[in-house]
Amino acid sequence: MSIMDPSPQDTPAMDQDGAPVAAVWRGFGAAGVFASALVHLVLWFQGYRDIDVVGPLFLLNAVGGIVLTAAIIVWRHRLPLLGGIGFGLLTLTAYLLSATVGFFGVLSPFEFAGTAEVVAAMADVTAVVGSAMALRRERGPS
Repeated sequence: MSIMDPSPQDTPAMDQDGAPVAAVWRGFGAAGVFASALVHLVLWFQGYRDIDVVGPLFLLNAVGGIVLTAAIIVWRHRLPLLGGIGFGLLTLTAYLLSATVGFFGVLSPFEFAGTAEVVAAMADVTAVVGSAMALRRERGPS
């Protein structure tokens, strides 16, 4: 083995087809963040913008999610992946609070299983799992 050969830590984990596994997980994380951000942007345009506190938070979620999506895809560092995990967990937590005990005055238990809510919740879970798995794969074996 020469000094020019990559170490096992420098070589990305590959699946059977030769595609880097971490990149696939990174893509899932980015897709989850983007889908959640998109749902929040659509809901903001559909009237959530008129709700005190929650309206601006929906817009912030949408813009932040779009920026974070780009960071996850472009910046090969662990920070965007940690951001994807945090984004998904915080967004899902805020949703669950609004559907159960209320969140900044918004209590929507009857909308708990609407299409937008289900899509956003699935996207948030995808963001967390995809980002966490990419982070795990990029760190290598423990």
